[in-house]
Amino acid sequence: MSQQFTGRASGLGTRLSRRRQLYGLAVAVFVPPLFTLLLLPVRDALGLDTVLLLFVLVSVIASAAGGVWPALIAAAISFGLANFFFTRPYGSLLVASNNELIDLVIFLAVAALVGIVTEAGARVRARSERARLEAEWLAELGNRDHGPESVELALADARAIYGMHAVTLTEDGRLLASAGEPQPDDVLMVASAGEHLQLELSGPERVGEDRSLLDSLALTAGRLWRTRQLAEQARRAEELGRIDELRASLLAAVGHDLRNPLAAITAAASTLRQTDIELDPDDEAELLETIEEHAGRLNDIIGNLLDMSRLQAGALSVHPRPTVLLEVLAGVVRLGEGRVELAIPEDLPMINADAGLLERVLVNLVANADRHLPPGEKVVIAAERTAGRVAVRVVDHGPGVAPERFEEIFAPFQHFGDRSTIGVGLGLAIARGFTEAMGGTLTPSRTPGGGLTMTVTLEVADAAAADR
Repeated sequence: MSQQFTGRASGLGTRLSRRRQLYGLAVAVFVPPLFTLLLLPVRDALGLDTVLLLFVLVSVIASAAGGVWPALIAAAISFGLANFFFTRPYGSLLVASNNELIDLVIFLAVAALVGIVTEAGARVRARSERARLEAEWLAELGNRDHGPESVELALADARAIYGMHAVTLTEDGRLLASAGEPQPDDVLMVASAGEHLQLELSGPERVGEDRSLLDSLALTAGRLWRTRQLAEQARRAEELGRIDELRASLLAAVGHDLRNPLAAITAAASTLRQTDIELDPDDEAELLETIEEHAGRLNDIIGNLLDMSRLQAGALSVHPRPTVLLEVLAGVVRLGEGRVELAIPEDLPMINADAGLLERVLVNLVANADRHLPPGEKVVIAAERTAGRVAVRVVDHGPGVAPERFEEIFAPFQHFGDRSTIGVGLGLAIARGFTEAMGGTLTPSRTPGGGLTMTVTLEVADAAAADR
């Protein structure tokens, strides 16, 4: 709808365009003399009444083309020509007959009146059509999708409609939104856009512009701004709701999972400090091992919480580079304490990965698999190249997971089928987040013979470099 107004800088006023006025003036100046030349040979046969009617037609055409002033000019020129060439005595402004003088005076009045009425009717029709278009445009503007740029688009429409250099929406003098840039000699038009809101148009002076449209447009822009504010408030409320839900889940998980290792550490430390009992070296070593083990678990829990917060805040720093998988697995095997078995081909190419993040991914996957292993079993880490990618599989032969529930195991703060509830249930969620941050995928599948296989797929280093 707004395109119908583009380029109509003066179309909102009551004047016709300069081109229309020039066309009307050309009709007023050139058509009456042309009619005179054509009618002179037959003036005695036509009679003054017929000639005057033809000149009235010229005045109507001039009015329709250029407005009232061309119509009045056409009437005056036609009056003079009719008096000089078609009223006896010919070639003189004198009128011999009173009846012909009355005819001339009536002609002048009728021609002027017809021109005025014709232009007035055209203006009424134009205003009605403009009002219809404006109503449709304002309705379209009000019903437009309230996206982030809806206010700026409304201001740009206002700028185009009024042919202004800049349009701004302000609240108590504070700039809220704008379109265009003001010029040094601009005139300022101001309209109220609602409580404390103003629409300011900066550009050339517009005398007699339609204030009703400007007021409606200003109020519409103000409503769009208020709607956007409400949408932002709703979005913030939704974000706060999600944060509260996450905080509740976190507190529920942490409240239990932090208390267990802390209780074990406190009990072991209290026992070591007692002076009324004798502890042999083996008992002391066992208590110290308990403190060390549970302190390590606390460290893992806190590390996972920090990692998840970085993922959710989008603050994770990723530095992928060509990486040798066996170098990453050295740390994983060391932490696995003999519960990890490797099946890595010697000719496996380097992968494009962040070594630190990949180690955390594999450590979490191995820890998750280890919790489900039957006694005496080991977690198997295998790898193979497939096209331009490397698939690293962490395989266990535990109870497994039904395929329809694969996505559930990645939900934060879940202990899906765990026999033990060590940790806060973030390991798999963090593993998937880290893998996707490196441009890879983490997918679960069933292990042949029973169990769960987690497959990390990453680009081969030389293939990643070739793509760049």
